[in-house]
This record gives sequence, C-alpha cells and structure tokens, in this order.
Amino acid sequence: MQKYPSIVRPSHRKQQGATLVELLVGLTIGLMTIAVAVGALVVSRGVSGTVSDASQIQQQASYAFRVIGQQIRQAASMRLDLAANKGPGDPIDPADVVAFTPDDNLHTMSAASKPIIGKDSPSGSEYKLSIAYQNYAEPTFTSASSISFFRDCLANAPALPVAPLEQNIIESQFALQSGQLVCQGTGGGFQPIARNVANFQVRYLRQSDSSTGIPKIQSVTAAGVGTAWNTVYGADVCLELFGDEPISMPAGSTYIACDGNPVNMSSTGPLPANRVNRLHMTFRTTYQLRSQGLIG
Repeated sequence: MQKYPSIVRPSHRKQQGATLVELLVGLTIGLMTIAVAVGALVVSRGVSGTVSDASQIQQQASYAFRVIGQQIRQAASMRLDLAANKGPGDPIDPADVVAFTPDDNLHTMSAASKPIIGKDSPSGSEYKLSIAYQNYAEPTFTSASSISFFRDCLANAPALPVAPLEQNIIESQFALQSGQLVCQGTGGGFQPIARNVANFQVRYLRQSDSSTGIPKIQSVTAAGVGTAWNTVYGADVCLELFGDEPISMPAGSTYIACDGNPVNMSSTGPLPANRVNRLHMTFRTTYQLRSQGLIG
C-alpha cells in the first residue's frame, strides 16, 4: 500500500509576550540597580579622594617639618676644635684642650642678626623664621681636601672661603607667601616647600628665672622673646594644610587650628571660598636647638 507523508499542521495556540506592567517593573528594577551602583561609585570616589587628600597633606607636612627641623636643630652650632691649643696640622692627644670655634659672623649675618630669630607678623619682604649656623669643612675619605657636609633649606652647600674655613655662615629663612611655605637659602632666591598652607605659626621655648631663682620654661611668641634671643633653646612649629578635593561634610564641621580654637570648614564665614568643604589638618612639632656655642 502506498504511504503518503504526514502533513504537520501549524499550531493555532496563542503566543504571549511581556505585558506593559511587567516591562515597567523590569525597567524600574534595572534603574534602581544602576542608581545603587552609581551611588556606590560616587561614595567610593569620594572616600578615595579624601584618602588621597589626607595622604598628600601628610606627605607635605612630613617634608616641610624635615626641612625646617634640620635647620632649627643646627641653629648657633659651631665647629668643635679637639685641640684648640695646637695648630691645624698637629697631632691630637687626649690631654688637648677642647673648645668651640667662635665666629663673630653669627652675630652679624645679613637678615636676622641672630642665630635664631622670628617675626609674628612679617611683611611681604620679611620672613617669619630665620636660622643661622656655622659652616665649616671636615676631612673625608672621598676627597683629598676637606669639604662641608652642611646644607641650607634648599639643599645648597654655600662655597667656603679659603681661610679661615670656619668663618662662613649658612642661613635659612621661612615664610608663608600666597598659600605656600617658602624657604630662602644662603645664596638668595626662594622656593616653595609646601603648598595649600593655611597657616604657619612659630612659638619659642625660652628659659627665664623667677623671683625665687628657679628656672622656668616659657612658650612665647616672637614679641614675647623681645631681644632676648640668647635665651631661646627650642621652637614649636605649627602648620595648617588643606586638600584639593571638595568633600561633602555636615554643616558645622570643624578642625582645630594652631591657636587651639575650632574653625568651621563648611561655611565661608571664617574660611575663604577656596577652602570651604576641604579637608584641613593641623601639624605641630617641637625642635630643640643644638646650641653648641653662645647664641646671644
């Protein structure tokens, strides 16, 4: 018997797609997911920017304090002569007289007239803090002649005179100019060592005698020191730095300034517009002068 191929008849069952309500629900869920992801990204970028700002501020403060501290610790220092009773080429014996090499140039240097001196409110051509100390050459294994290992705040080594080698002064001066902490070295000219500096303050530790004769330690301003810079043996340096990134902060957010008072970071009252809603950090360090010789 002859067989005929079977014919597949098309199904007449009705095909159904997504309804308008289902489509709207799907779109809503998708948009909510995107919104959550974008919000998380914004928060993440904000946190990342704040962390980056904090790291950059801390690095600048660390560098500035390293430069300032290296200079302050040298203030008024002099060369120690291990055989003051002998000539430069004579052998040194344990019984020789040890003495500091005096240098009248420390008291007549160009800008400050003292190994350490400061101004509470310097003018545009003045510096808040000035440091000076003796520069001298020492024998070294790397050179046939004596060389100096001292550097000013710009890492420059001033040229030594032919003789006497001790009669030469290294001078470093620091000031706040246009939001930058700048330094001028012995050779003149200045360079910034930190930016975004809101405040630069220096107080001085000096020793005074009370009516009972017991020495007292005082923390005073430059005006409080007056002319008695020979009594200063330390300096307290404070820096206020701010970040680059605007951050969202609650109204009334404050930071503690160098004077110990809170400052509102979220309004233009106490702050200029370029510092509102910016991260602010205050750093303070105290340095002791080497003071190997007489300061006064």
